[in-house]
Amino acid sequence: MHVVGTAGHVDHGKSTLVLALTGINPDRLQEEQDRQMTIDLGFAWMRLPGGEEIGIVDVPGHRDFIDNMLAGVGGIDAAILVIAADEGVMPQTVEHLLILDLLEVRHGVVALTKMDLVTDPEWSALVADDVRRLLRPTRMSGAPIMPVSAKTGLGLGDLVARLEEQLRETTPRPERHRPRLPVDRVFSIAGFGTIVTGTLVDGRFNVGEEVEILPGDRRARIRGLQTHKTKVGEAVPGSRVAANLTGVAVDDIARGQVVVRPGSMRATRYLDASLRMLGDAGAELRHNQEVRLYTGTAQVMARARLLDADSLGPGDEGWIQLVLTDPIVADRGDRYILRRPSPGATLGGGEIVEPQPLRIHRRRDPRVLASLHGRSAGSPGERLLLSLAAHGAQTLKEAAEAAGLTETERESAVTELDADMALIRLGTSDGVRREDPLFVDRDTWNNWIERATAALGEFHARLPLRAGMSREELRSRLRFEGRGFAEWIDRAAEDRSLLSERNSIRLAGHVAVLDANQRKAVDALLARFSQEPGTPPSIKECRDLVGDEVLAYLLEQGRLMQISPDVVFESGAYRRMVEEISSWLAEHGETSVAEVRDRLGTTRKYALALMEHLDERGITVREGDIRRLAPPGGTPG
Repeated sequence: MHVVGTAGHVDHGKSTLVLALTGINPDRLQEEQDRQMTIDLGFAWMRLPGGEEIGIVDVPGHRDFIDNMLAGVGGIDAAILVIAADEGVMPQTVEHLLILDLLEVRHGVVALTKMDLVTDPEWSALVADDVRRLLRPTRMSGAPIMPVSAKTGLGLGDLVARLEEQLRETTPRPERHRPRLPVDRVFSIAGFGTIVTGTLVDGRFNVGEEVEILPGDRRARIRGLQTHKTKVGEAVPGSRVAANLTGVAVDDIARGQVVVRPGSMRATRYLDASLRMLGDAGAELRHNQEVRLYTGTAQVMARARLLDADSLGPGDEGWIQLVLTDPIVADRGDRYILRRPSPGATLGGGEIVEPQPLRIHRRRDPRVLASLHGRSAGSPGERLLLSLAAHGAQTLKEAAEAAGLTETERESAVTELDADMALIRLGTSDGVRREDPLFVDRDTWNNWIERATAALGEFHARLPLRAGMSREELRSRLRFEGRGFAEWIDRAAEDRSLLSERNSIRLAGHVAVLDANQRKAVDALLARFSQEPGTPPSIKECRDLVGDEVLAYLLEQGRLMQISPDVVFESGAYRRMVEEISSWLAEHGETSVAEVRDRLGTTRKYALALMEHLDERGITVREGDIRRLAPPGGTPG
């Protein structure tokens, strides 16, 4: 799923174009509609001809609202740069394009709007040439320029078609199973409570799971999820998401905070980053200068410590460490923008290479600069982790090959990751150890454990008398695809993260216990089995006496033994019957159902069910109307 952002000068028709394309007015505030000017972020969506539904973030074009614009474009996949054909390129056109370039937005289209107001073909051609010159030094160089009119509908179909082509060329968002939702809007709805919206990054959220809001360390639970006003059980990476949260009030959350899985991320007051100054920044950036940082939906004041220079001028590049006045949540690889607070101007931007530096760096330290360069380029360990995160359980050889690592780089990566305890070696599979074991990255491991814990917790709450969930049901609930499930379960059992008994999985703290009423019902039922061991109650009678869940508990605990859809014996009585039949056959060689009926003091119904059960177990074999012991080499159950 993709998200597209608008960009461009004020009053060039961004919101009008979005309305024409989607049928949704992104100007949701009354003040915006009264002034006919976008002030805050607006949101809409539409379905492309190929069937994909995309989200659209409409940003304000006025320079006074650049903060809101920056909060909207941080999570987009492509842009619609809107330029009015009757006015051409304007100051905010240039600044918005440069911001998109610093954020490395590589795909998009130019909408040359208000063509219905242009009567001179030479003028529109001059504007188009001017736009091409503007795009040439940026990552959107070569973006298609589409003449359109939201008023008449001219060119709208062609614009959508070219936008769809551009989106096909975008790189899929990585899914590292560590979801985060940078909040761009918070509000409440009567009867539902707190709603937050944003573009989901890095992973998936599910209805019912616990989340954490950072900075602030508040916990909440997802009551409901929507994408484009449609309820979903799971929100996917790259989608516009509205999450209904319980346990927090609207006043507890603000734009710039991030909704994450508990314990998966931490807020930070320091960032190591690469920086590229704009070619026409208009001023240099000095060491320790105060700046305003924008990343994701967050904005915060910071002090820029230049690590390899005393100042950076227009077009310069360098390494910086940002010391923030307030904590934010960021991750390695996130893009950011720096602006001068007053007078306001965009200085440059770059990539965050370390969101949790351990210390304030010494300036011009060769080791620090080399480390930053290596992290930016992607160390072997980081590349190996990305391969594991993308493909799930793999051997180290497979993961290294997928990451394009040489054998030497693979050894370096393993050393690096072992030191950070970032690799998890999975266990045996049913006691058989692989010659080349499977590994996962720690984030994936933690994600599996967290999801399994949530699924098992819900299962135990719903079915408290069940010892645990079957392996296959757990695999299905987790949507676990590919290799490594059995090995993961075995390793989790070794660590006692989960407990595996027979074919069921349970949480370490779960014990199935009958309550007083259930114990009384069980005692009454077992008394009947004791009184009539050869002709016990039927399955239906057992259900009527104790209920389905208690009956399942007795079967699971081994106190009763079901041998057919309708016949069940008390386990002790069952074992004595099997021993008696086996001893008789060993001595006499054969028996019949009628003889079994008489020896056990039962009826033909029970005797026949028991002998057919022993046939299935491989203890006996049937020859016409008689049974004999199965020959050696059978597999009694």
